[in-house]
Amino acid sequence: MSRLARAAARHRGDLVVGLFFTALAGWLTHGLWPDPTGRTLSLNPDDQILYEWFLTVDARALLGDFGLLTDRLNAPAGVNLMANTSVIALGMLFAPVTLLFGAPVTFALLTAGNLAGTATAWYLLFSRTLRAHRPAAALGGALCGFGPGIVSQTNGHLHMTAQWLLPVIVWLVVRLLRAAAGGPPGTAAGNRRPDRRRLVTSAVGLAAAVSVQVFIGEEVLFLGAVTLLVMAVTVIAVDRDLARRALPAFAGGTALATGLALAVLAHPLWFQFAGPQGLADGLFSPHYFAADLRSWSAISPLALVGNDRSAGLTTGPAEYNTFLGWPLLLVTAGCALWLGRRPLVLACAAGILVMGALSLGPEIVYGGEGTGVPGPYALLAGLPVVDGALPMRFALAVPPLAATILVLAVDRALRAAGRPRRLMLAAVGVALVPVVPAPLPTAQRTPVPEFITGGHWRACVAPGGVLVPVPLATPREPGPMRWATAAGAGFGMPEGFFIGPHGRDGTAAMGAAPRPTSALLAEVSASGLRPVVGEEQRRQAEADARHWGASCVALAVATPHADSLRLTLEALYGPSTRMADAWFWRV
Repeated sequence: MSRLARAAARHRGDLVVGLFFTALAGWLTHGLWPDPTGRTLSLNPDDQILYEWFLTVDARALLGDFGLLTDRLNAPAGVNLMANTSVIALGMLFAPVTLLFGAPVTFALLTAGNLAGTATAWYLLFSRTLRAHRPAAALGGALCGFGPGIVSQTNGHLHMTAQWLLPVIVWLVVRLLRAAAGGPPGTAAGNRRPDRRRLVTSAVGLAAAVSVQVFIGEEVLFLGAVTLLVMAVTVIAVDRDLARRALPAFAGGTALATGLALAVLAHPLWFQFAGPQGLADGLFSPHYFAADLRSWSAISPLALVGNDRSAGLTTGPAEYNTFLGWPLLLVTAGCALWLGRRPLVLACAAGILVMGALSLGPEIVYGGEGTGVPGPYALLAGLPVVDGALPMRFALAVPPLAATILVLAVDRALRAAGRPRRLMLAAVGVALVPVVPAPLPTAQRTPVPEFITGGHWRACVAPGGVLVPVPLATPREPGPMRWATAAGAGFGMPEGFFIGPHGRDGTAAMGAAPRPTSALLAEVSASGLRPVVGEEQRRQAEADARHWGASCVALAVATPHADSLRLTLEALYGPSTRMADAWFWRV
């Protein structure tokens, strides 16, 4: 038997669990699979367009054409990829897939793969680090990878669903703590010495994992770090002996990991906050993106037993982060009480309370109505970094913490016998039924013009030049960015859907202020009415084309109000040239 076959036989149970998670993820996202290019997640299609564009730009690193400031959007100023959730590491990892099959295929793979990978990684952490029975560990992994929050975030938020590295970070922190503590609790106090080799290797591994996670999704890393901090403080408070033995060496290992990570991340982080098109402030209002207290006991509309009645308790279908339902909340609390004063259980309970409270934002809201009662988040509002996190996403830390408590409880029940075992297993099973997810809704989307997919665009713009699609892409209507995605980001585009310092006094804003010509074309596209075009409009159109560095302007035949737009463009730029299913103007 080959070494690979022997390894597969030895880990047959783990493979079965991983395959089950993969099949479940495939079922939840099956609407994309018949045609990833032509299908979209119907609850949040705009973010899918954005992430497909990110993946396309990231993949160009394999061609030697990549920088943290890209000129392929918002020409000529460009877009700071570090200041946007551009999933650089994922894009580079899947670059061969993107270059061969297109970004929509990569997006579909990551949409399903993030769910399965996150669930599997947590399962391995529970089964290896906690040494839980496989059914208990699998249950915990399923809640972490397929809970209401992460399934909701799967509607277009790749940076939030790629949480499979988080259990690795937790394992390295635990490994660092164990190395700092020395021998197990039964070891004589005089013989407990920090394991320096494991301290160093754990610190190096932690620095590497943190560095990679920064280039996947900083918000997940931030939420994980806050949660671990709350848990660490709790453990120090309840286990003084462990704190005395481990704290000095653990602090040293943490400092080493921090130093190594900063050596790698110093320039990218500087670039994010102070580099070209960088941002030092957050964009979203913590008052608007705060969790409704009532939503914690509600069932997600994306669950098998859910419905749309509770959808109004949050900002949209990609943010059902708190919808755990009262059965799961009650059973988790009951399990925590049943397990007693174990440090890990107390740390998880503290993490649930703190992160759940922070998710409520600056003012507690119940049923859509403000109560006037300040939320704990008000104490943190305005702090650097914290200000960039959405309060309601603090709730995403709760399912892994609840899962840990449930894993410990189910594992204890599996080791017991009689009525307590049956009652505990039945209670956990009933509590999990309301969070079982349903497949994500999908829909057909408009095909990209053959002018782009057939490569005809090269007739009017050289690779790397700027093409102006009409109407131009905006944060509300990013559809034209699919042109660039289909062309492998072979050309740049003006304006578009991104975050940049284009608000008042250089503050964060979504997109850039439209130039006069793009605003004029947007009005024609919306109304179908042709404006009066005089010499002033023609001079402005020429100036805007010069500002963008544009080589040509293109209009697809199938665009709504295409005739009005074509006649307007001919009044601005002269006669058009027809090629395939588009008109274009060399400018």
